This record gives sequence, structure tokens and C-alpha cells, in this order.
Amino acid sequence: MFQLGWFGNLTAPEWTASPTSPYVTDDATNWMDGRFYIDQARNLERAGFDFLMLEDSLMVPDMYRGNSEMALKHARYAPKLDPVVAASMLAYATEHIGIICTASTTFYNPFQLARQFATLDHLTRGRIGWNMVTSSEDRAAQNFGMDKLPEHDLRYEMADEFKRAAEALWDSWDEDAITASPETGYYADYTKVHRADFEGRFYKTRGPLNVPRSPQHYPVYCQAGGSPKGRDFAAKHTDLILNIPNGPEEMKAFRDDIRKRAEGFGRNPDDIKIFFVILPLIGETEEHAREIQDEWNGRKETNFEINMSHFEATQEIDMSVFDPDKPLPADVTTNGHQSTLENTKRAWGDKTIREAASGGRISSLPLVGTAETVADEMEAVMEYVGGDGFLIYNQPMSRHYISTITDALSPALRRRGLIRSGFKHQLLRDNLRDPA
Repeated sequence: MFQLGWFGNLTAPEWTASPTSPYVTDDATNWMDGRFYIDQARNLERAGFDFLMLEDSLMVPDMYRGNSEMALKHARYAPKLDPVVAASMLAYATEHIGIICTASTTFYNPFQLARQFATLDHLTRGRIGWNMVTSSEDRAAQNFGMDKLPEHDLRYEMADEFKRAAEALWDSWDEDAITASPETGYYADYTKVHRADFEGRFYKTRGPLNVPRSPQHYPVYCQAGGSPKGRDFAAKHTDLILNIPNGPEEMKAFRDDIRKRAEGFGRNPDDIKIFFVILPLIGETEEHAREIQDEWNGRKETNFEINMSHFEATQEIDMSVFDPDKPLPADVTTNGHQSTLENTKRAWGDKTIREAASGGRISSLPLVGTAETVADEMEAVMEYVGGDGFLIYNQPMSRHYISTITDALSPALRRRGLIRSGFKHQLLRDNLRDPA
């Protein structure tokens, strides 16, 4: 048995016909009222997904060719709603699915984040998670009064301390601090509410938090770092890791490496769930599925532009300065997502930038077929990897693509007993650790 998560992005749904969205709706102009995402969350919950992870970024990319044309043309990284604000709405529309919100340790401060996520954990009755990111864009830093980001590894040192500061605030309320006793006249016992008095190299906070202890105490911790520093941070701190290794061998190696690092930090590796990013293409027949794949591969110019936008947003690399008809230079570096850059270099190999970037899909596995054949392949791969789950990624979203997963693939997986048919627990962390 394994688990499913969904990569969500609070930006415009599909607005033109595409291989995975042959129908155009008015969602592209109405999405900002949130109803599209409410429908999405309800469908995912019905289909047995453990969580919806809401990605975020804090800028309008304008690195490629020195302007924001590609980012806004394809609406991949902007415009975008704030996931922390949207989470309570999605949680009220659902009963069981977890809501994981992205929030940056580089730009938030510990008290602000601790207060918001304790509030969300109460409002969701224990279904909130925090995707801990260190951010990767100087453009975002400039929106917060900084000239540029701190160096990559330093950002992880800051994140480590940030998490400890937030936990000191979450710990400031004892579990039984609220008595609400008519006999004593005390609502909360002041002897069970404590100052945090946290002081580190980067952060200082007095406390106590003014939100009582929440159902999970700490949110579910999620992280996607793949660099050596990122892997250490994830193995030490998180409940849930998202990654995009290339193929079963790399997937297994990544999971084995994380589990080994977790043991080194004195953790039970079974407490860390690793979800591999996939983009299944589901057809009514095998031939239909291959036609969808061929359509994807045929969108070369669109795929190329989207990948250029992806590079400018996650790496802050202006790919327009390189000859697209030559391979990506080996000496290219970034202060952004370093593991993403290294994975790209390996996947692209000796291909030209144009050839490689025109391929289009982000996925650890080339899952193409009917719901039944894709379910078979997912089962076989997970048995080999020994893994925990898959995170399904498709941007931009469409109701049509969502339905191919929730109404075709999920039932095929359920018939094999591979994913949950219900939720045993109220808390997200408990459901992740006990999926039966």
C-alpha cells in the first residue's frame, strides 16, 4: 500500500486547450474566488489523497530576456494567491484531506509563522502541514527589502534555527493549560503558559505564543530539498519529503539515502514519508494515451518557453544568454534550487537546450497508458523502491486532468488495495504514518 499527494498551485487553471485539458472553461478568469480549488480539494479527498500541497513563490519572475513575458504568458509562477490564507477555506470545504502550505523561513519570522500555523491547525482540526522552504530567488528577496538571498547552505542553517524558534513558541502552551473552570474562575492556568525565551544566531523571540496548543502540536513538516544540505535538513526535521529522482534506480537510492541520514540523526526512518513526483497521462486506451503523449511532445515551442520560465523562477538563470542549439554548459551554477539544476543536467545530458527543454514533462516516471496499466506500473515501481507514495503534478490545473486521476486512476489503485479507501484518523500526521 502507498499514499497519494497532489501538488497544488493557486494560480490560473488551464485556459487553452491542451493534451490533458481538451475543454476550455471560464475557470481561468474566475479562479481567484477559490471555488475551483474547493472543487479540486473535495475531489481529491473523495479519491483517497492524503494531502493537497500548496506551492508558493513570492515574486513575478523577470529574468528570462530581462522581462516578465514568459512568466505571465504561461501563468506558471504568477499571478498567484497566498496559500496560508486560502488553506482555511479549503479545510472548511473538506473533512479529512491534509492541507500543506508553503511558507518561507527566509522571509517569515518565527512568531508570525507559529501563530498562523497554530491557528490553521485549530481551524482544520489537526490537518495542517508546513512545506518548509528557504526560497531561491533574489527577486523575492528584493520584495522583502533585501538585495539578494543569503548563500544556499546558510539558508538551511537559518531554517534549522527558525524551526527551533517556532517550536519553542508552540511549546509555550501546555496541553492542559485551558481549564475554562467556573469553579475557579480561570479560563487558562497561567502557570501552564510559558515564555519561549528563544535566542539564537539569527532569531530571537520572547513568547509565549497567544494561540493555545493546537491538535497536532506541531504541523506536519514537509520539505523538498535534494542537495546534500537539503537532504540533511529533511532527514533531521521532516515528516514528508517531496523529490523528483529520474527513474526507479534513482528513486530507490534517494529513499535509501534519506533513511540512512534519518537514522544518523537518531530518528525512526519509518516516520519520514517520501513522495516521488509523477505526471501520469491516462487515456481510454493505450493508443489514446500515446496520442496524448505525442501531443505533449509536439508542443515544442510551448514546452520550451515553459521550461525557460521554470529556470528563471527556480534557478534565476537567464537561459536566453546560452545558445539553445548547444548543450547546457557544465559550469552553470545557481544559488537557487541546486538539486533541481543537477537533476536537469543529468536528465538533459548531451542534448541541446532546445531539444531537452522542448520535452515538457516533469516526472520521475514516464507513466503513459490506461488507468489499469499505469496502476500496474506504479505498483511495480513502489514494490521495488520500497517507498511511501507519489505526488501528482500537473500545471496548470484543469478539471479534465483532475478527473482522469480521481475517477479513473484512483479507482484502479483502490481495486488493487494500493491506496486508502477511508481515513482512520483525524490528524494528518497520524494518517500519514498509518495509511490503512
